[in-house]
Amino acid sequence: MNLMTGDSEKQLEKLIGEIMEESCARGIAAGVVDASGNILYEKYFGWRDEEKKLPINRDTIFGMASVTKSFTALSIMQMQMDGILNVDDMVKKYIPEFTNKNQKDPVRLWHLLCHSGGYFPLPRIVVDKTSRAMGLTDTLEDQLIYHKGFADEGVKLVAQRLDSQTRFTGRPGERMSYCNDGFGLLSDIVRRHSDCDSFADYLDKHILKPLDMNRSNISFIRNTLDENAAVLYSREQDGHWRCDRDYQNDAFVLHGGGAMKSTLGDMLKYAVMYLNEGVGMNGIRIIDRYSVHEMCKPRQIVKPGVYYGYGLESKQVNDMTVIEHGGSLPGVSSNFAFCPQAGLGIVVLCNTMDVPVYAISDAIFRLFCGLPIFEERTSHVPYQWTEEEKTELCGEYISGEGDQFVLKKNPAGLLDMIVNGSPVELTPVYPWQGMVRKKYTDVYLTAVRDEEGKVFAAHYGSRIFPKTSA
Repeated sequence: MNLMTGDSEKQLEKLIGEIMEESCARGIAAGVVDASGNILYEKYFGWRDEEKKLPINRDTIFGMASVTKSFTALSIMQMQMDGILNVDDMVKKYIPEFTNKNQKDPVRLWHLLCHSGGYFPLPRIVVDKTSRAMGLTDTLEDQLIYHKGFADEGVKLVAQRLDSQTRFTGRPGERMSYCNDGFGLLSDIVRRHSDCDSFADYLDKHILKPLDMNRSNISFIRNTLDENAAVLYSREQDGHWRCDRDYQNDAFVLHGGGAMKSTLGDMLKYAVMYLNEGVGMNGIRIIDRYSVHEMCKPRQIVKPGVYYGYGLESKQVNDMTVIEHGGSLPGVSSNFAFCPQAGLGIVVLCNTMDVPVYAISDAIFRLFCGLPIFEERTSHVPYQWTEEEKTELCGEYISGEGDQFVLKKNPAGLLDMIVNGSPVELTPVYPWQGMVRKKYTDVYLTAVRDEEGKVFAAHYGSRIFPKTSA
């Protein structure tokens, strides 16, 4: 489907310009492909290196961040297809360091695939600190992504930390709360139980090479040294911008949650594979149709109208289903999407952190389908929380990843919300649920209650935050 007109293309590029200005985005690559591999749209904005005014092209490397999760899920589904494992198996069957000791019910592979293992957000265990503690240096001759001792230490640290939790979001499988560590464990299952010695080798052998994604990898040092890799732009806590090629910055010690680096050209090939239910542009089938469908099937609610499957999200746009995943890291904003009904794959990559590239992806899809550039936002019937709801919701909620918010009554008896020190407008929309309307998306807050009806946590965005004080 391609209903993009000259006028709609101007609308799109006006939006991209506005987003780049608002977010100080240095460079963006955007592309659209159909199921036959025909590139329907390809354009580059800004620079891969702003200081040197170096342009972006189809082979420029960007970080993918959490788009990596779809590759990890695809790897697990390939191994299930090959009879090596089953997503209903318990995690501890494959990772003995993980004992599941404080949960009454077993955590299974499928729970990790859709972020429903029951874990609250945790601080990152990162590559640079762990490697320094081990006396290891990442070099081309001895890359950390292939180092068995480094992987063994990483899985031990992650498994022990998950096991140490005594408070949970719910039973395994009950609720979705984004968990990077879960995808880290999944990638280590791939390392330990596949025909390869590392997760990197598995990706290369079973996904990247068969799809001719020759510029894609999960290396750190290799991309740092690549002349056609984008410079990464990150805003520091003091407000200053950091610009470097540090592809290891804030990277997880286990690589399944966010280590992929790729290019617009390679990611469009990846989209074609999904549009053809497991078959690449070169005719090679890397996964069966059943597994692709299982990955895309909605399993956990992210927010009204958006669901998480296995390493992929889904949402409805009119009567069509858009499957996608975004990513965010220092110097990285990414979004990958495809729609089987429209026969479109969309990739938007940026070398600057905290840029709403998902809004660009949404706009591209809508314009290609002949729809208005922006979706009409949901209008809610006015609702007022009861005194019980307001009293129970009041308190401080702190994520182990560093974010926090506070809900408190103001003199008018309404609830104020302060997120990371800044006030936001929280609108009650349903019992125990409110909404924060942002420029390009709506973020919902939903109370999480125990069997007695007491609020012990709140789902905000894609995470469940534990309530730490009343």
